[in-house]
Amino acid sequence: MDDQPSTSSHHQHQDQQQPDNHAQKEQHRPPKKRDLNEPMDLDDLLPQLDEFGKYQKILIWLICLPACIPCGFGAFNQLFMAEVPDHWCRVPELELSGVSQHVRREVGVPKGDSCRRYAVNFTTLLESQSLMDITPNSSWPTEACVQGWEYDLSDISSSIVIDFSLVCEHAIYPTLGLAALNAGGPIGVYAFGVLNDGIGRKKSFFLCLAVLIVGGLMTTFSPDFWTWAISRFIVGLTIPAIYQIPFIIALELVGANYRSFVTVLTCIFYTLGLVLLAGITYFIRDWQIMAFATSAPFLLYFFYWRCLPESPRWLLAKGRLEEASLILEKLAATNGKELPASFKQKLKQHMMLQRTRSEERKAEKGPGVTALCKTPNMRLKTTLITLNWFANEMVYVGLSYYGPALGNDRFLSFLLSSLVEIPSYLCCWAVMDRWGRRWPLSICMVVSGIACIITVLLPADAVVLTLVLYLFAKFAISASFLIIYPFAGELYPTQLRGIGIGASAYISGLGLIVIPFIVYLGMEMLVLPLVVMGVISVIGGLAGLRLPETLHTKLPQTVEEGEEFGKDFTMQDCLRCVPISRQGSYEDLSVQLSELHDVTSEEAPTAAAGEVTTPEGATEETPLGGRSRSLRKSIARQSKILVRQSSVLETPYDSSGAMKMTYWY
Repeated sequence: MDDQPSTSSHHQHQDQQQPDNHAQKEQHRPPKKRDLNEPMDLDDLLPQLDEFGKYQKILIWLICLPACIPCGFGAFNQLFMAEVPDHWCRVPELELSGVSQHVRREVGVPKGDSCRRYAVNFTTLLESQSLMDITPNSSWPTEACVQGWEYDLSDISSSIVIDFSLVCEHAIYPTLGLAALNAGGPIGVYAFGVLNDGIGRKKSFFLCLAVLIVGGLMTTFSPDFWTWAISRFIVGLTIPAIYQIPFIIALELVGANYRSFVTVLTCIFYTLGLVLLAGITYFIRDWQIMAFATSAPFLLYFFYWRCLPESPRWLLAKGRLEEASLILEKLAATNGKELPASFKQKLKQHMMLQRTRSEERKAEKGPGVTALCKTPNMRLKTTLITLNWFANEMVYVGLSYYGPALGNDRFLSFLLSSLVEIPSYLCCWAVMDRWGRRWPLSICMVVSGIACIITVLLPADAVVLTLVLYLFAKFAISASFLIIYPFAGELYPTQLRGIGIGASAYISGLGLIVIPFIVYLGMEMLVLPLVVMGVISVIGGLAGLRLPETLHTKLPQTVEEGEEFGKDFTMQDCLRCVPISRQGSYEDLSVQLSELHDVTSEEAPTAAAGEVTTPEGATEETPLGGRSRSLRKSIARQSKILVRQSSVLETPYDSSGAMKMTYWY
């Protein structure tokens, strides 16, 4: 800046004197040192060490991404354990005759009734005539299946339904098991969230993995239904925590510019886990062997113990500076970089400041959960966000559960329902930062709902068309499910963001307990669950149009700003499909702020040289003074319309800079 030539001939003599005055100006220039009042964490350091270098790539590709697979296995392998084969009442007297199952069914039970049998003495009838000569009479009395059931094992040869006789009056039991799985989620995510923030990411991940494996092995060797249901509840405690912890480790190790990429990548690996599950269940039809095969192999993950590092961000938050420094030094060396020598000293100063601030914050009572509903606009936005999240989660999980029931091949249907998520995530990633959040979210939800509802108009034999509509609905709802989290984070003000996301997501998570019972309705009418989920999706999508757009807008920071944000929402705002585009970028703004710092540093010791008195007594700005004012105007203009967007790449942090997992459910 000092050697920059002047652009004004009026001050050319001053520029010629600049080399002579260089030493004097350096003496007066304020030192460019880091202000300890500014936050300092890995986001400041990672750009110097490479935000997504060799170290992060190895760790994410070989450890964190494979660690996302157990979640899908634990969540959906149950669908293939509880398959219901064709069944009817068992009549032991007819089994002695040695005829086929088909004949026994035709003679022993009323046509079309799987839960009743004829209450006649077949032994006496067989004494007077052969079984082939017996013709069932509709006037014969009937009774319940007092001696059990027979099953058609030609398609489904192994199932808990067969082993535990979960048919007829017990037909609801597999649904109860699925509800038990989902009931464990809210409890587990809170418990492991506390552990994750208390004992660290590494230990909590392996503890979560151990619980999942124990639950899976208990499932394998369950002697009765209730033991099996308890084991599913234990597995449910780890879902989705077993996915979130490695996800958080990955996000905490990469720079801010790569968090969006890592988020989409983990979603894709989760989906690939579902694809792998479809293959395993296709080749392994015995439910106990399948339960073992989808849990025991994860014991190999414990070999990761020596490879998986603790999150340096968490270590820094806990004040364990030496351990964090060792990991960061290894990261730097692997990436071919060098850890700055001054980093440790700056870090210690920063941590002392943060602890002081933390103590001050504890003395100050911040806004609580009641602030979400205290004022009219915040109350409306909280209600709509929660409704959208509830509808998204309910429909996404419900469609995932219902996939195997559609089409002619349940394994192919589940495979296709998983594969459609991958292009959905990629399309969503490309669209949401161009067309905003509100309309893509609403369109995806409404389109998904309409595709589900249309199925009721199709004839019963339109199996393929029903499957196509289902897959289209799953594609759309998967995209909206990826949008809802960043959108909610942008709508809640900074002071309430963690509480708001946690409350909305937790309430929505409780809705998963209801999903199995909606899916159960399909036993009577195949498309009925699709219609119910379609209506929920359409209602949620239309309600989302009332939420204000957040792309290219200044996001609220305080509770008061949160109340004002979107308060003047008009019909024109509602109908605007593409957010108003703004010129400039955060990078431009950052560069201008840096330039302003340099210019003002040069202006300070030469304030008198910053203006020249004209004959008329007015003042004329020097090039430095004019440039400073121009930069200030540009920055002020941009700061009104630009703010760093909270999205899938920005995650909740506590006051010490560590991600709060309890916000991630």
